[in-house]
Amino acid sequence: MTGREGYRVSVEKDYLVFASAHFITFAGHRCEGLHGHNYRARVTVEGALQPGSWFVFDFVELKRIMRTLCDEIDHLVLLPTQSERVSVREEGDGDAARVVVSVDGVERYVFPRKDCALLPIPNTTVEMLATLLAERALAQVRAVGAQGLTALELEVEENFGQSAVYRREFTA
Repeated sequence: MTGREGYRVSVEKDYLVFASAHFITFAGHRCEGLHGHNYRARVTVEGALQPGSWFVFDFVELKRIMRTLCDEIDHLVLLPTQSERVSVREEGDGDAARVVVSVDGVERYVFPRKDCALLPIPNTTVEMLATLLAERALAQVRAVGAQGLTALELEVEENFGQSAVYRREFTA
């Protein structure tokens, strides 16, 4: 027999959600207004069965990792820190700390710092959120000693029937 074989396990739960506000910039000088979504996340890992356990990766651990990642950005304003058009500046300390957001050099929003998630992405599109969460999930999966994995896929849905999937394949 030729070819590859392996297993795929997915986690998608009612609590793997985050309700967050964001805006995105478009090509040219368009920028949409601030709005929110009730995002949902689903993660899939692929690989070989682990000797002794007979699973690819522990569901309990995968759910814990994803819940932590979703909770970190739940009920926050998602702001890109690597945008060429959006500038995010932190001011003040403690309870007075705030974030000043400018788009194309024009100040647009001021938020309390505690209400913001500053994300190392160029835009807060669902594609970039899927990429960011996938990379963070992969780091956590590896940190707990996962072996034999060949791919990780992460889907973020921003509305019913409207989602983006990021997939990363790698050598086990």
